[in-house]
Amino acid sequence: MEPEVFEELMMTLLVGGLVLFMAFIVWDLAKKSRAGRFGTFILFFALGLGVLGFLIKSLVIAGLEGA
Repeated sequence: MEPEVFEELMMTLLVGGLVLFMAFIVWDLAKKSRAGRFGTFILFFALGLGVLGFLIKSLVIAGLEGA
């Protein structure tokens, strides 16, 4: 396996795992703080904006590289 392919695969898997772990942390925080439905929605919305920013950055970089 080429190092570039391995790096891309691991980046995708590990960042995906990190996002899932952060979602678990936010869910646990919302549960322990008794945030309610609206508070939990706001917490996940903020996390979702961060993930969306990461995805948009990846798409912009891919577009600039011509891939």
